[in-house]
Amino acid sequence: MLPAGGPVDTEVLGMTDNAKMEKANRVKNFMNYQITYKMEEYDPEMDQLLFYLPLSGSAFKKVYYDPAVGRAVARFVKSEDLVVPYYAVDLLTSPRITHVIHMNENELRKLQLSGFYRDIEMMPPGAGLESTDVDDKIEELQGLSRTISDEEYTLLEMHVDLDIEGYEDTDKNGEETGVGLPYIVTVCKDNNEILAIRPNYNEKDPMKRKIEHFTHYKFLPGLGFYGFGLIHMMGGLTKSVTAILRQLIDAGTLSNLPAGFKSRGLNIQRHDDPLQPGEWRDVDAPGGRLQDAFLPLPYKEPSGTLTTLLGALVDSGKRFAATVENPTGDGNSEAPVGTTVALMEKGQRVMSAIHKRLHYAQRTEFKILKRVFGEFLPPEYPYQVQGASENVFKQDFDNSVDVIPVSDPNIFSMTQRITLAQTQLQMAQAAPELHDLRESYRKMYLALNIKDIDALLPPEEEVPPRDPISEQQSAMTGNPIKAYEFQNHEAYIASHSAFLQNPMIQQNPIATQAIGANIQEHQAMLYKIQIEQAMGQPLPPMQEGQMPPEVMNQIAVMAAQATQQVTGQAQAMAQAQAAAQQNPQMEMFQQQLQLEKEQLMQKAEDDARDAQLSIMKTELDAQIKREKIEADAKDEDTKAAIKLQELEQRSKADADKNFTELVKTVRDSRNKNGEK
Repeated sequence: MLPAGGPVDTEVLGMTDNAKMEKANRVKNFMNYQITYKMEEYDPEMDQLLFYLPLSGSAFKKVYYDPAVGRAVARFVKSEDLVVPYYAVDLLTSPRITHVIHMNENELRKLQLSGFYRDIEMMPPGAGLESTDVDDKIEELQGLSRTISDEEYTLLEMHVDLDIEGYEDTDKNGEETGVGLPYIVTVCKDNNEILAIRPNYNEKDPMKRKIEHFTHYKFLPGLGFYGFGLIHMMGGLTKSVTAILRQLIDAGTLSNLPAGFKSRGLNIQRHDDPLQPGEWRDVDAPGGRLQDAFLPLPYKEPSGTLTTLLGALVDSGKRFAATVENPTGDGNSEAPVGTTVALMEKGQRVMSAIHKRLHYAQRTEFKILKRVFGEFLPPEYPYQVQGASENVFKQDFDNSVDVIPVSDPNIFSMTQRITLAQTQLQMAQAAPELHDLRESYRKMYLALNIKDIDALLPPEEEVPPRDPISEQQSAMTGNPIKAYEFQNHEAYIASHSAFLQNPMIQQNPIATQAIGANIQEHQAMLYKIQIEQAMGQPLPPMQEGQMPPEVMNQIAVMAAQATQQVTGQAQAMAQAQAAAQQNPQMEMFQQQLQLEKEQLMQKAEDDARDAQLSIMKTELDAQIKREKIEADAKDEDTKAAIKLQELEQRSKADADKNFTELVKTVRDSRNKNGEK
């Protein structure tokens, strides 16, 4: 009833949209934040209520806005502190509800200064009360003693219907109706002073209905307003068991420590000290035997009949309280889910009904808490949570969102939750083609209260588009495959159909099943394309939710003729294939024609290839001739250049020789002239 993540969940009333879903999430997150972090009293108060409830049969929670702490609070109220007429059906229709509040002087003074109560002079608490002999005896039995510091004021907060003068209820004509209106009247019992009178209805409500503040938690239904607890239902068994147990203890004590009479003249040394084991004490006895001086009383051993009766009473109490051991652990782990649940419900029948009543009461409490939040919150309330900042709005707490407990009223224990999740997982493993194994494992982890489930179950990877060969390889290795609309469905179907004829694949049932499912996907997409071609327009895309009726009717009218056309074409093709199979000669003739056609095509391809080779050879020869001519021309140019170079060298040599001879002649001529 109080999980770590918070006990509140929400439901959207009416049509659901994104705005309402966001509003519901804001309400859920804020209420869980308040209960788990801000309302520090909620957890211990709920623990005390659940401990007190089985004993008394009724317990109450009071939800209200406390001005002393400046927030909403949810307080545990004992059944003896909430006085309701025994003939009342429930708290909403009860004519009077009196809450007995015990408050110390300091707390009362704070509320007076805040304006919640009248600021009047108060006598010391307990001064006006007289303690009776009965009260003194009860306090003595309980081990209590009154001290000055423990004195508290006793306030009576009465939720009643009153017709107060000056605030009468009127009809449409302004006349008084005489109908009492809901008020909350607080009276101090110590001095009979009225501390506050407040209207307990919404002024905007034309019905002026009473506002709820209390929630009734009931253990077992009673004969009147209050419920029955284990004390009421098992009080007689408890008294009987206690009486028999005391008798057995007394009988055992008297049997182990016997008593009796002894002779008056018998003198025993240290007769007040008990005998120790192995001790022999001196006795001054008159004449006669010592045995004759003692007369023990005839105490018997503890009765076996009382022991048997005690066991019978204890077993009867266990069966009533449904605390017998659960026999499901000793059974077969492969037992059907019906058998397992029946065995669990047999031992937890009473606790299951109690859990449903607690679930209903907690739902009522959350509704009251939601109303209180909607009354005192500002228009926008920002608050900080771990790792983020959140906002909630006052208008979020309207009637479009309902608050419910997270607990499941049909599952009353973690053992039952785990058993059901385990049985569900076994059924999913037995028929994986009908179940989502991933979701089954997720529910199992949730039942075990495992954290970080996403780390154990990584997100599913999207199947990429593949060619037929890659899809066939993936199917053989157990990987998923998927068809896409842009693929050539006829080619994929033909390839996969031929793949299934492979004897090696027929021995692999996993691959056969995956390929068969993929063929069906391609056939469905191909059928859609054929229908769209016959209709002359595309079909609307498939969306989540129901298609509008007018769109469905239009498609039905257009698809009637298109479906007949597509079906007729498929039938004609099937008949042609069947006729071809029934006429072997025609099939042989077709095969011969196909063979001759292939031979002609092959011959044409060979001729084209030979012609291409001839052209390539001619071009190659021409290129070789051109290269030869170019080479010859290059050789002639080289020879001419060499000859020219040789002529130039010869001319230069002759010129040098002539020049040398000329110089020599000139020199000889000069020499001759000088001699003369």
